[in-house]
Amino acid sequence: MLTQIFSLERINTPTGPMLIVTDDNHCMRAADWEDHEQRMRTLLRQQYGANAIELRETSRPSAASRSLDAYFEGELNAIDNLPVATKGTEFQRKVWSALRCIPVGHTVSYSTLAARIGRPTATRAVGHANGSNPISIVVPCHRVIGANASLTGYGGGLDRKRWLLAHESACSMPSIESNQKKTERV
Repeated sequence: MLTQIFSLERINTPTGPMLIVTDDNHCMRAADWEDHEQRMRTLLRQQYGANAIELRETSRPSAASRSLDAYFEGELNAIDNLPVATKGTEFQRKVWSALRCIPVGHTVSYSTLAARIGRPTATRAVGHANGSNPISIVVPCHRVIGANASLTGYGGGLDRKRWLLAHESACSMPSIESNQKKTERV
């Protein structure tokens, strides 16, 4: 089996240093926080095979890292069209694709996500697919919450999930000035 070589970048974010893995076609293969590097490497081994990939550190910023920087600076849509390439089961890929359809500033429950992919009784399986998502933030599993609106499971930790949801809510809300201008026009 041929070994695939992926680039590994380290970027600073308000929630801690992140790791970004991209391929030669500039597709994201993984993104996670530095303190979860072992988890990310485990997910990559599970998806590609134990000796099927090699990560090479690079300091040259990729389009993915520039887009994530913009996201953290408040340009939330900067990550919407980033190309991703994941290996997973057909079910996992279906869940991950549905995650990318959850708009910024919104959340859905695991059961709602299960219904959206046509598997309304697969709530737990959706949760497991979320937990296997290798591309944090860009494939926004942080936007999935419990049926009672509680924050549940997130690979990066609940504090980061809380921060990301607050960041997206704050940045996607109209400013007071734009609300005043709309009111003045009426």
